[in-house]
Amino acid sequence: MHQVKAASERRAGLYTDEERQRRDASKWTLVQGVLAPLQFLVFLVSLVLVLRYLLTGEGFDAATISILVKTFVLYTIMVTGAIWEKDVFGQYLFAPAFFWEDVVSFVVIALHTIYLWGLLTGQLTPHEQMFVALAAYATYVINAAQFLLKLRAARLQAAAAAPSAAASARATAGAGQ
Repeated sequence: MHQVKAASERRAGLYTDEERQRRDASKWTLVQGVLAPLQFLVFLVSLVLVLRYLLTGEGFDAATISILVKTFVLYTIMVTGAIWEKDVFGQYLFAPAFFWEDVVSFVVIALHTIYLWGLLTGQLTPHEQMFVALAAYATYVINAAQFLLKLRAARLQAAAAAPSAAASARATAGAGQ
């Protein structure tokens, strides 16, 4: 019976009250909050450099370095994100609340890893490397949108819970008079 209640609470919102408390207490929440916009900034710079290379044939080294930096930041945010999920949901990845975000994250990681493989082995031409990077970036944009939608849902859930918590507190205070 308790498991059914927990499942229905999860479907009603992104976080249970306990998960929200763990999220707010976790140092990894701040880490994710810093890394996510950093990754987006690195992505934007890298995207410009990759497109510049593809359009002009110039700047291969700058584009390559930017993709390597983006990949490093991606791997870092994935590892710290897994730790965050463990803190909040009790499992490292594929918590029900973030299952599809994690699935798409693995596609993003796979594409970045294919890029690294192509760069390190020489099995992909410079243009092919850049097109793999662009595929990784397109998938990253989808993944970032998923996370932004979840962040918005969490904020809406918190805003909806605030009035009901205030009403409950008023009712409790009124009952004590």
